[in-house]
Amino acid sequence: MHPAIQGLLTIVIGVGACLAYFYFSNQVLDRVLFPAKGPHAGRNINRANMVRPWLFLFPALFALSLYLAYPVVETLRLSLTDRDMGGAFIGLDNYTQMAREPKFWEAMRNNMLWLIVVPAMSTVFGLLVAQLTDRLSWGNIAKSLIFMPMAISFVGASVIWKLVYDARPAGSEQIGALNALYLWFGGTESQTWLTLPFWNNFFLMAVLIWIQTGFAMVILSAALRGIPEETVEAAIVDGANPLQIFFKIKMPQIYPTIMVVWTTITLVVLKVFDIVYAMTNGQWGTQVLANYMYDKLFVARDWGVGSASAIVIMLLVTPILVWNVVQARREMR
Repeated sequence: MHPAIQGLLTIVIGVGACLAYFYFSNQVLDRVLFPAKGPHAGRNINRANMVRPWLFLFPALFALSLYLAYPVVETLRLSLTDRDMGGAFIGLDNYTQMAREPKFWEAMRNNMLWLIVVPAMSTVFGLLVAQLTDRLSWGNIAKSLIFMPMAISFVGASVIWKLVYDARPAGSEQIGALNALYLWFGGTESQTWLTLPFWNNFFLMAVLIWIQTGFAMVILSAALRGIPEETVEAAIVDGANPLQIFFKIKMPQIYPTIMVVWTTITLVVLKVFDIVYAMTNGQWGTQVLANYMYDKLFVARDWGVGSASAIVIMLLVTPILVWNVVQARREMR
């Protein structure tokens, strides 16, 4: 079947199935289970109205249970069993084995480094761009260009930046922008940037910062526009300079939004996989937790340790996710 026809059929069947579900479920509810007639019509209407929201929520709850709750429970089970022993329960042995592997601790160190650098730099750059372009006539064009990387997949962005870091032998014309600049400024020979110990992690981080700066800019720009003009005008009347207005007037008012942006990017960093896999596959000291999990599950076929590393990622993500949801709800009040 032609992909275009297949896509069209998927849309038609999917939307049609949803409409049919909601129509027939309401018919069963109103005409079979709680008919609005007879001596108990009023009570039936009330009961039907109590059940109806759950009819609308059921598809989402079912999908979450099938694609989120069940995998979590199954991953936890696999992390406590040995597949080679027929699924025998072995307790925390997989976690112990994982903790003995240098690659796991390399992944933990690198994830911590990503957590320090990427959310901070993305938020700072996003806030800086939001503030500087807010009053410009061509500010919306600049924001559109900076936001554009958000439309690119992580793998696509990785391919672009791999070309930026490309290195050719001495004497060959460099197609990598970074090496071209390096040689133009007096470098003696091209560098294989992604193999440089420690520093290669920062070259990988640059990709995610490039992508997430646009996200931070959009959210923080909206927050800056929401600041009452009266507070800024009062500060100007009192003689405050632009830096004082920004740091003492604007920053305190958008601090909750800054923290939401920060933690949202932190969640992305904890789960980062595509960039590392596409650019280095965890080689040369660039391993991260998600890539370590992938290697264990699908390369080494060690389901126990791979599942244990997945649980570690979930445990790291969950507190930040809960805090982020709480902060978002406070913002909505």
